[in-house]
Amino acid sequence: MKTIKGPAIFLAQFYGDKAPFDTIDNICQWAANLGYKGVQIPTWDATYFNLQKVAEDKVFAQEYKAKINSYGLEITELSTHLQGQLIAVNPAYDQLFDGFAPDSCKNNPKARYEWAVQQLKWAAKASENLGLTAHVTFSGSLLWHTVYPWPQRPNGLVEEGFTELAKRWTPILNEFDNSGVDLCYEVHAGEDLHDGVSYEMFLDKVNQHPRACLLYDPSHFVLQCLDYVTYIDHYHERIRACHIKDAEFNPNGKQGVYGGFQNWKDRAGRFRSLGDGQVDFKKVFSKLAHYDFPGWAVLEWECCYKNQEDGAKEGVEFIKNHIIKVTDKAFDDFAGVSQDKEFNKRILGI
Repeated sequence: MKTIKGPAIFLAQFYGDKAPFDTIDNICQWAANLGYKGVQIPTWDATYFNLQKVAEDKVFAQEYKAKINSYGLEITELSTHLQGQLIAVNPAYDQLFDGFAPDSCKNNPKARYEWAVQQLKWAAKASENLGLTAHVTFSGSLLWHTVYPWPQRPNGLVEEGFTELAKRWTPILNEFDNSGVDLCYEVHAGEDLHDGVSYEMFLDKVNQHPRACLLYDPSHFVLQCLDYVTYIDHYHERIRACHIKDAEFNPNGKQGVYGGFQNWKDRAGRFRSLGDGQVDFKKVFSKLAHYDFPGWAVLEWECCYKNQEDGAKEGVEFIKNHIIKVTDKAFDDFAGVSQDKEFNKRILGI
């Protein structure tokens, strides 16, 4: 069995223009001082990470890795969540998702898509140059606006949507395969890959591509009323990255899953800081240990109430206390006897 690595922290929600969040050096020192052992690094802000340069310059990549290591930290994975979203954007969301693209691509969906593809290809090579084995992203969405269809979906719409999604992602998956890196989709509301069934549909379309893997985050499943523990039983062979994030779902007589267009704190389903929600992390960590999850336990802070710095301080201890240091022996070894084939036959009467 394997002991999960950690605790680590996803830096995306902490970046800012004030110390200690204003530079990669300052934020790494802050994370290390809290007790984190790893950082998951977003790649869309060149202030903290020059994706193209890390992809194209192996020496620079090693220097960047050494900088992170100098703070007693490891890079767990790189993230292209924002760029991955732009691989597939339904026109209904063009204006909203233009904010994820550089100015040169705004109001130009074709250019935006081509930019996103290049970003993902660089991410594959950058991960390889840093010695990483997993990368995290979003799938994007062509179909999400039809998730609860009215009027009903035309026959063949879902089939066509997933065919197109696979067409866009297959060359990218091949790039990750060439680099020896698993591409881990965060199964997430708003994405075409938002639960197990939709993920399986995608897998079928990409011919069960070995690099089409998963980032597991139980918080999204709490909000969908999906069994987040049994999900691990189904997909453990594909889970190669993990966000440790809490959530709660408290439906009432006025609202449920859809949230009534309310802000986060007024929704029935809300993300919370670790320990403040409803996720049974004892079961989650036990399942991950059971299946020899090879990656990191990475805190993702998204709470509608608690300050992010307090969430990070509490989160590091929470993860430390939940990581199971797996045993290398069975509890009843003391009562065992040496292996003897003839002895076993006599016990069986054969």
